[in-house]
Amino acid sequence: MREALDVLELVLLVAAVLLALPVLVLVVQIVSALGARASERAEPSPLAPAERSAALAVLMPAHDEAAGIGESIAALWPQLNAQDRLLVVADNCSDDTAAVARALGAEVVERSDAEHRGKGFALDFGMKHLAHRPPAIVLVVDADCIVAAGAVDLLARRCLDAGRPVQALYLMRAPEAAALKTRVAEFAWLVKNQVRALGSHRLGLPCQLMGSGMAFPWEVLRDAPLASGHIVEDLQLGLDLAAVGAAPVFCPRALVTSTFPLATAGLATQRTRWEHGHLGVIASMGPRLLWQAVRRRQGALAAMVLDVGVPPMAALLLALSIVVVMSAALAALGAAATALLVASVTIVVLVLALVAAWNGFGRGIVTFAELATAPAYAIGKIPMYVRMARKRQTEWVRTQRDDAKR
Repeated sequence: MREALDVLELVLLVAAVLLALPVLVLVVQIVSALGARASERAEPSPLAPAERSAALAVLMPAHDEAAGIGESIAALWPQLNAQDRLLVVADNCSDDTAAVARALGAEVVERSDAEHRGKGFALDFGMKHLAHRPPAIVLVVDADCIVAAGAVDLLARRCLDAGRPVQALYLMRAPEAAALKTRVAEFAWLVKNQVRALGSHRLGLPCQLMGSGMAFPWEVLRDAPLASGHIVEDLQLGLDLAAVGAAPVFCPRALVTSTFPLATAGLATQRTRWEHGHLGVIASMGPRLLWQAVRRRQGALAAMVLDVGVPPMAALLLALSIVVVMSAALAALGAAATALLVASVTIVVLVLALVAAWNGFGRGIVTFAELATAPAYAIGKIPMYVRMARKRQTEWVRTQRDDAKR
């Protein structure tokens, strides 16, 4: 009996230590981001389109986006000059996406391939079309996103200067009539895409690719492995590029926004795809790439792997809570309480870090009382994680959208 308790205590201690590592990464990023906000300095103003000599192509993958693509295209045209291109890839569309985009002046190519579905295949198709007259820079923007004024030239300039991919600040907003859980999701998105990315940026470290608002030098994206049905293709692409010395750079002044679906089914689809994909990347690529980074002394890749290794907040909170409960039960049976102490301290630190992030960046999204419901939000995701344990989602599924205004 005693030996069995000791073995279980050791297993839980290892689990507690492994969970403490991503919490440490998160805390460092949040503290750094708060420091960046306190000492915020204005960045150079964007160049006017006429002053930019390098040709740019906006590559917009679109699947059944006829209802909203017009707003996205309208936000882009004033930021492009005569030599720039706006290419829409109407991918396996069953609506009027292609016709709407053409009517608004965009260059459109249509792709039909029921067996190879997903954004990665659409991007690969678009790159092959652009190859006949390659631009210096390719800016990937999703068809449901709004690019803020000046962002295109700011991203282009950073991309030319760095010779590496550049990621805009990509935020998801909750629609006006959204439920509390959607606003909590907006805060979680802000922590991931703004707070953590800003913290890494201030430390001189790369950031993840976020899926939209991504600028690439032509040579970098041309050689990238795009034709993939991976459900979080942007996350995988960022790691692939970091592994070959082209880790993405964050550009916090360039803003791209989109809106969470108001429909419950659409939101659930998004959450399942993102979280299943993220956790799958951690399990399948994390250890291998971290070993490669250490062996080859690739600091940027190591930083990217550690960043990607921070699980979704709900999953992290649930995992720590499970370790705390199981360690407490073992301690009550006479086992050592080391794992309980480590897990308890870690979960307290995690909560304090999230409160600090809320205080610095998220007050306009949720109140403190609403933030306190986050544990219930995490508990509500248990069925999704149970489904993942049984069978992880591996195929791309389009998010069901609604008529909510972006």
